[in-house]
Amino acid sequence: MDLKCIFSLAILVSQISLSSTQNVNVVIQGAIPIAETDDNFVCATLDWWPTEKCNYNQCPWGKAGILNLDLKKKGLINAIKAFNPLRIKIGGSLQDKVVYGVGGVKNCPNFMKNEDSLFGFSQGCLPMERWDELNNFFNQTGVKVTFGLNDLLKRNRSEIEKGLWVGNWQSQNAGDFMKYTISKGYKVDSYEFGNQLSGAGMGASVEAEQYGKDIVVLKNLVKELHPDPKTQPKVLGPSGYYDEKWFNSFLEVSGHDVVDGVTHHIYNLGPGDDPNVIAKIQDPSYLNQVSQTYKGVLNIVNKFKPQSRAWVSESGEALHGGAKDLSPTFADGFWYLDQLGMASTYNQKVFCRQTLIGGNYALLNTTTSIPNPDYYGALLWHRLMGSTVLAVTQESNPNLRVYAHCAKKKPGISIIFINLSKDSSFNVTLSNYEHQGRNLRSTDVVKPNFEFRGSKDREEYHLAALARNIRGQIVLLNDVPMVPTETFDIPAVEPKLVNASTPIHIVAHSIVYVTIRDFQAPACA
Repeated sequence: MDLKCIFSLAILVSQISLSSTQNVNVVIQGAIPIAETDDNFVCATLDWWPTEKCNYNQCPWGKAGILNLDLKKKGLINAIKAFNPLRIKIGGSLQDKVVYGVGGVKNCPNFMKNEDSLFGFSQGCLPMERWDELNNFFNQTGVKVTFGLNDLLKRNRSEIEKGLWVGNWQSQNAGDFMKYTISKGYKVDSYEFGNQLSGAGMGASVEAEQYGKDIVVLKNLVKELHPDPKTQPKVLGPSGYYDEKWFNSFLEVSGHDVVDGVTHHIYNLGPGDDPNVIAKIQDPSYLNQVSQTYKGVLNIVNKFKPQSRAWVSESGEALHGGAKDLSPTFADGFWYLDQLGMASTYNQKVFCRQTLIGGNYALLNTTTSIPNPDYYGALLWHRLMGSTVLAVTQESNPNLRVYAHCAKKKPGISIIFINLSKDSSFNVTLSNYEHQGRNLRSTDVVKPNFEFRGSKDREEYHLAALARNIRGQIVLLNDVPMVPTETFDIPAVEPKLVNASTPIHIVAHSIVYVTIRDFQAPACA
């Protein structure tokens, strides 16, 4: 039996469903937005980890680190180009052990495994020849670059408090690196200061007051080297787990007009070897818990830095490389796409997935660069969901997660439905709510103005697992397996047109994007 026959049989099996069907009405507030994201909200990271990085008795990084990634892989190139553009953040734990091979730096070593050293590796170096190669790659693929800077350079371990690093940040090496970058005409959209050093930190920490003082030094350096505000890279920080007291102190000390993006990390499913991760992914009450973090970051930004923005600058579902048998599967999309939706409602401007390639939680297979299922969910979000976020409510079933934005390409709105239930399908009708209040959220009870009845065909994109196996790595789009071509081209991502008079049908354990061109949403005009 050939591969085509196997796919056809699996699709037939996936369509034989024993699930019940519930009728659901979803209310969309189209009058005014509740939040705004960046146009390049979807982001992915490249990490510094070398091949020798291991967790849970496995070493999933291969040659996918910043220093050893093969930048000529056609699959990798095409996967990035499909976003046109994709924001990539260069960073990770080892960024605070990287020096830049420029200026006074004469010795430029690779990372070497050293269990007695911070993060288990010796200091490493970014040669400028490799920085040249990376920028040629970024230019070729149209990448928007966020670069994570070493925050621990020249600091010392505290002799009093374990894990604490003290002393002033030394900016010379970062300044030489920026000067080189400018001299070569390379474009960096933003610089992020340090990685996971806030609060108790992850292996290392810096006090909030010191961090605040040092990010002022970084901001002044950026302004000095980029005097034109129109081309000046943004300054981001602190790039760690949210700790209210620490973030408060950091933002108080840094003052106004310094931090352009308040960045934090989300790993809300725990360690990658937790056997309960699959249950957490499908539990709406568990997924809701992280909203408190989003709310806390949003409130603190509004309090101290209303002109600034909140970013999720790293999120990889499960810690330490991800969950080996779950992160690269269809099931991970229940968590990932729900996070994109939830983060956007709390005015988070950017959401960076750990990683683009490398580890178990990558969007692309580490060895082959073939997209994992989450890649297609991310690509559809990037293409369909605009920056204007609308309030949505539905009271029928917590397993149906719904988020709505103005459509990326006008007119209309785009909606994502995430069905966490393995047993229930949903027939969805829409209603339009035109109240002018700004504080409506998904938990509010509202009465719709009217049921929406469209006249134009809807554009629907149904994502489901091959043979309904959510722990598999083949995703179907409108019943078509998403598999790159023999020349590693990303397959066409096309909608099916559906009569507007029919309900939107969401089968069990599926994810559906819908664009409605004639939905009257004044916020999207």
